[in-house]
This record gives sequence, C-alpha cells and structure tokens, in this order.
Amino acid sequence: MSENHNRAEPADSLRADCGSCFGLCCVVPAFAKSSDFAVNKPAGQACANLKADFRCGIHTRLREKGFRGCTVYDCFGAGQKVSQVTFAGQDWRQEPKSARQMFAVFPVVRDLQELLSYLTEALALPAAAEVHAELRTLLAETERLSLSSAEDLLALDVPAHRSTVNGLLLRASELARAEVRGRKREHRGADLIGAKLKGADLRGANLRGAYLIGADLRGADLRRADLIGADTRGADLRGADLTGSIFLVQSQLDAAQGDAATKLPGSLTRPAHWAAQAG
Repeated sequence: MSENHNRAEPADSLRADCGSCFGLCCVVPAFAKSSDFAVNKPAGQACANLKADFRCGIHTRLREKGFRGCTVYDCFGAGQKVSQVTFAGQDWRQEPKSARQMFAVFPVVRDLQELLSYLTEALALPAAAEVHAELRTLLAETERLSLSSAEDLLALDVPAHRSTVNGLLLRASELARAEVRGRKREHRGADLIGAKLKGADLRGANLRGAYLIGADLRGADLRRADLIGADTRGADLRGADLTGSIFLVQSQLDAAQGDAATKLPGSLTRPAHWAAQAG
C-alpha cells in the first residue's frame, strides 16, 4: 500500500455503512435487559427489531424504546467489510450455513477496524512524526489482516496484534502529550466513577482505560488528553473542551452527556441527544 492509501482509505472505510451490512450488530452480540437494553437477547440471535432488509425497525426511536446501548455502539465499518468483503455479499439469511462463521468473524474484524481507526489518528499527530514510519507499517499490516479469509481471521491472535499496536499508540500519545507544558495527570485505568472533576485541568492527562462513568467533567480542560478506551458512560461533559484530545471516538461521546458549549474535535459529531443549548 502507498502512504496516500494508508491515510485516505481507512478514514472512509472506518465509518459504519449500515446499508451495506447484514445487520450483524443486531445479531452477533448478546443483550442483557437493563437500562441499556429493553430485552434479553442471546448472542447469535437476531433482535426482534431487525427487519427483513437488515434495517432497524426502531432506528429513530432507539432511546425512547429502551435500546440506548444500540445508540453508543460503533463497529468502525466492520459490518460492511465482513458482509461485502469477507463473505462477498453472501447474505446469512439466504445462506444459513455461513451464519455461524460470519458471526464469529465479525468481532475479530471489528477489533481490527478499531485498531485501524487509532493508527490512522496517530498518523495525523505531527508531534508523533518520529514513529510515523512504524505506524504506517502497522496500519498496512492491520488492513491486510482485516482483508484475510474467514478461516485466517478466526485463527488470528488478535490480543497479540493489539498489544503490538497499543505499544506504538502509547508512544505516539506520549510524544503528543509532551507538547503540553507542566505536570500532567496520570490516571491510566483509574477508577474515576462519579469523580468530581468540574473545571479540572486535564490537559495532556493520561486517561487511557479510565472509568469515567458518571464523572462530573463540566468545564474540564481535556485538550491533548489521551482517552483511548476510557469508559464515559453518563459522564457530564457539558462545557468541557475536548479539542485536540487523543483517541476519542464517537461512541464515547454518544455514551456521555454534553451540550452546545462542549468543544469537540472536528472529526466527531455532537450527539443528537445532547442538549441543544449550553447548560
């Protein structure tokens, strides 16, 4: 792959195209009746709301119907890749024999697509220039793996590959966060559930894998903070500044609360359920 291909192609292919997918996110995962899902659903069984054309019958009313969990899920384009590339457009309903293998492949490709998303973002960090060559190599390798046959995908050691990628992503993060002057908070994997962080200076902070469930981050400065894997369910981001934050993905915003005053990276979208005006 050329350098231009590495940078441009993933950006397009990492967005979910539900019209080209066989409803895999509505079939493969298990649902547990909770505040996120209105019903129980075993893994590998189609949700009752999945229509014959693989569209969601309540897509515009998911939250009001009790399926909030569906609104914060992101397959990073794995659905259409598995449906149209790995299985060449073979519909699991028309070809039931392919169903079990397709459903097993989906989470593998989803993991690879997520890694492609992070690698693509890391390549856009000027401060991480010294590792750009390594990032390009891993990006090309991860893309190659994601295009493997179903059999090869199921044999892939995803945790090992993720570990290799994560090591380089961490280095890219460190280089980018080093541009923030002064002492930076270290909260990697920290339990910050319900934490009172209103107005906190978290510039350049390491929040990788932190539990920010229900945390009060109103007006917090999260510029250049590394948020990879952070659990933001119910976190209050009203008025927070997330511009320049590192490895923040759309699903993390969708799981949180925010308003018109929340400052976002240009690549992400303000969730529809956020308040229309600043609180």
